[in-house]
Amino acid sequence: MEQTLPPCPQCGSPYTYEDGSLLVCPECAHEWNPETAPSDEEGLVVKDAHGNILKDGDNVTVIKDLKVKGASSPIKAGTKIKNIRLVESSDGHNIDCKVPGIGAIKLKQEFVKKA
Repeated sequence: MEQTLPPCPQCGSPYTYEDGSLLVCPECAHEWNPETAPSDEEGLVVKDAHGNILKDGDNVTVIKDLKVKGASSPIKAGTKIKNIRLVESSDGHNIDCKVPGIGAIKLKQEFVKKA
């Protein structure tokens, strides 16, 4: 009697395993209870330039120099940004954050990597 486990609801990995009453994903370390209904977080999935899934509160690093309208200097590659917030956006600017030296700004996910 072989039992198939559902894929990870966060990253879709088929390699989930049981740990007590929880299911665990070895790829993204997400743990969940299969008895509970799936949460409504399924709507917005934001991935960084390397394919890592981003969540609210994550820290990211800018991977290339970015020109900013109205600012005297660009955001330099390697700038660390703390405590991001994910937002729905039709133009692809899904990361709402505060950049040191610039202020509040929205960034595209393909210009950052998870720190």
